[in-house]
Amino acid sequence: MTRLIQRAGVLTGTVLAATALTVTTAAAAGPPMPDFRGKALMDVFQTVDYRTRVDLHDVSGFKRNILWPLNWKVCTQSPAPGVELEGQALRIGVVKKTETCPKPAAKK
Repeated sequence: MTRLIQRAGVLTGTVLAATALTVTTAAAAGPPMPDFRGKALMDVFQTVDYRTRVDLHDVSGFKRNILWPLNWKVCTQSPAPGVELEGQALRIGVVKKTETCPKPAAKK
C-alpha cells in the first residue's frame, strides 16, 4: 500500500511540474512589444511582465541615474514596437518629463 501511495505522489508531482513549466513558457512569450515612446516611464513598469529585465539609460547626455521613474518619460526602446520580447532585456532611453527627447542621429 505504501508503494502505491509513493508512486501516486511521484506521478502527481511530475504532472504538476510539467503543467507549471508549460504555463511559464506560455506567459513568457506574451503579446508584441507596445510602443512606449513619448509615454511615462512608469507605464513601462506597469505593462511588462515582472520577470522582464528593464535596462534604463538617460539619453539627454547628462548620464544621470534614474532613481524615481515617475519623473521620466521614454524616448527610445529596444526591441522596437511590435516585436516579441522573447526573453531578452528591454532597453529604454529616457529623459526628464520636462525635457524633450533628442533627435535620432541621421543615418548615412
